[in-house]
Amino acid sequence: MDAPTTTSADNGTSDDSGGGWFKPRRKPDAGPQQPPGADQGQDRIPGPDGARPSRPVSAIRPVGTGASRPQPAQPQHPQSAQQHPQPRPAQQYPQDAEPLPRRAEPRSEAPHAAPPHAAHQRAPEAQTAPAAPPTAPAAPAAPESPDAALVRRTLADIGEDAGKVTSYFYALLFTRHPELRGLFPAAMDTQRDRLLKALLTAAEHIDDKPVLTEYLRNLGRGHRKYGTQASHYPAVGEALLGALARYATSTWDEESEAAWIRTYTAISQIMIDAAAENELRAPAWWQAEVVSHDLRTPDIAVITLRPDQPYPFLAGQYTSLETPWWPRIWRHYSFAGAPRPDGLLSFHVKAVPAGWVSNALVHRARPGDTVRLGPPAGSMTVDHTTDSGLLCLGGGTGIAPIKALVEDVAEHGERRPVDVFYGARTDYDLYDIDTMLRLQQSHSWLSVHPIVDGRTQFPDAVLEHGPWNSHDAYLSGPPGMIRSGVDALRSLGIPGDRIRHDSLEELVAAGD
Repeated sequence: MDAPTTTSADNGTSDDSGGGWFKPRRKPDAGPQQPPGADQGQDRIPGPDGARPSRPVSAIRPVGTGASRPQPAQPQHPQSAQQHPQPRPAQQYPQDAEPLPRRAEPRSEAPHAAPPHAAHQRAPEAQTAPAAPPTAPAAPAAPESPDAALVRRTLADIGEDAGKVTSYFYALLFTRHPELRGLFPAAMDTQRDRLLKALLTAAEHIDDKPVLTEYLRNLGRGHRKYGTQASHYPAVGEALLGALARYATSTWDEESEAAWIRTYTAISQIMIDAAAENELRAPAWWQAEVVSHDLRTPDIAVITLRPDQPYPFLAGQYTSLETPWWPRIWRHYSFAGAPRPDGLLSFHVKAVPAGWVSNALVHRARPGDTVRLGPPAGSMTVDHTTDSGLLCLGGGTGIAPIKALVEDVAEHGERRPVDVFYGARTDYDLYDIDTMLRLQQSHSWLSVHPIVDGRTQFPDAVLEHGPWNSHDAYLSGPPGMIRSGVDALRSLGIPGDRIRHDSLEELVAAGD
């Protein structure tokens, strides 16, 4: 859900000298160079029975980063010592997978493409988009790079063994680096695949430079809240290659290994650079006090927070939250309003079955409690340089960022037409309809259309109020609604590059 970028990055390359593969072509953009660690030599990956294959995996060198600078003092809320006793962020390790910015039409060969937390992404049309008018021939698809082809071949090879790959990945990581095990949550079952999934998703889209680069930059910035250091990346890279070598039995060879080395090096360098640059401008996380807790339904709460220092964000973006009851477990939530003069932040949270963070926020959080916020992210934002109408589809708590977009348009004093379709299973589930109707009464350019399942189908209701071919579309809600909504909007003539939505991958991964 990151903002699109028009620049690509060539941040690293393999070392043809054979003296270690994790050596970037250039140093991080921020901070002094960190001295590389000692060469770890040739390391062999053990098999399940303890046997070691004859072919070694290339050694890894740490890369220089701003992380070698003295760490700035982390902000502390006056009440945090009692209300949120946790290890410092420097004692944590990344486990969340951020959403990959999503093109409106995905590549058919990309099984991981959506997500997150998914991507409010305005990006160029993909190759499966509707044909251009006869006078504007469609641009040919960009050729697949050799490394991308080898990476996708590996992913296809592991196929249904993805779960085994994940388990073996962590087994290698924790066996070789046991000090890292204590930095992950005690229970790994609900999010054990997030780190590996993020790496595999990024690797698969290595040719999609404009979108992938900003995704990785956001991932690098977001991982600061775990205290991630440059020295962690080689350890993860070794475990990744070891797991792939173990399960990609049909395709893994020296050529595939070299492609993955180059790919992971490039991925890691972008993340390291972004973290180093961000360290100069923002804290790794914010403390925030709960100032109000409004239980709208038995399982939906509107929670308002006061951060301990200014928290800049844009309407339509999202952030990650950690509660004191589940240390090192972070979940993504969209801001339920545009930035306010008083600096308060609101979120709509629905408690889902077995949802650790969501149930804690809905059923345990009370005014005075302290939570932590990660950095803002996402690009489902309004383009104020145009006067195009806005077509907004919000389902369930997905109405939160839609409400923020409406407030954003109002604060800019614009009179562009905005149509909001607010969907729910029952009338009771339209928990924020009164707020939306009050906004409609205050702004003549806003139209709110409640949609309840069983009475009217979402696509039919949208079609009835069209045409929409000149509008920018925004979708936020459950995965099924996003899927059907995108299909419906494209069938109504809205170009794919004017549809912004949550990544389905992120919605599934961060449903807690």
